[in-house]
Amino acid sequence: MIVSINQPAYLPWLGYFHRIAVSDLHIVLDDVQFEKNSFTNRNKLRMKQGWCWLTVPLKTKGRFGELINQLEIANDQKWANKHLNTIRMNYAKAPYFKEHIGFFVETYSHDWHYLSDLIHKTTNHILSTLQIRTPLRRSSEMKVGGRKDELALNLCRAVGADVYLSGPLGQNYIREKIFQDAGIRVIYQNYIHPVYRQSHPGFEAHMSTVDLIFNHGPRSYEIMTAGQGKIV
Repeated sequence: MIVSINQPAYLPWLGYFHRIAVSDLHIVLDDVQFEKNSFTNRNKLRMKQGWCWLTVPLKTKGRFGELINQLEIANDQKWANKHLNTIRMNYAKAPYFKEHIGFFVETYSHDWHYLSDLIHKTTNHILSTLQIRTPLRRSSEMKVGGRKDELALNLCRAVGADVYLSGPLGQNYIREKIFQDAGIRVIYQNYIHPVYRQSHPGFEAHMSTVDLIFNHGPRSYEIMTAGQGKIV
């Protein structure tokens, strides 16, 4: 069984979902410390002039070291309308805008308290749109200890993994021997980003996956998994 592990992220890029798609089980690493300026609460959206950040503001004052599943949204900053208006402004003319804008209107009208709940909602919508059926488990529900590669190993052991599919940065810290001693093979994702037609001239890679969905709808999964750098 191939298992992948990743921290939750707000409207993630294609490589995030590709790793889930090629796994037999994906573990959402939601009980580790939040890292400022990570993709946990923000991501990139295509604009006419390049791209912009969509950032969910968080209550951070006096909360250093808080775990991801404990993060509270700072709703006094009125971020939801800004995100919805940014999506509308940049994708109103996209071919599949009408098919998906209703989800975002409903999502941003909800009064979200915890970031993890918002991420769960949006991630599940994208998984459904891409027709990715890989089961997901939350590490916070598994009660497994350890740090960095030891935590990954313990999570893999807990679910009976044969193969651990790591992101490319795992090569910087994973001690493959401790996995081998446990009978688990480590492999690394090498995702080749596809080039596809966007709503504006030119191409910007590593945008949120919603960029692909608004522009290509039912072909999104095919394009995401092609990854050969061709115009599609």
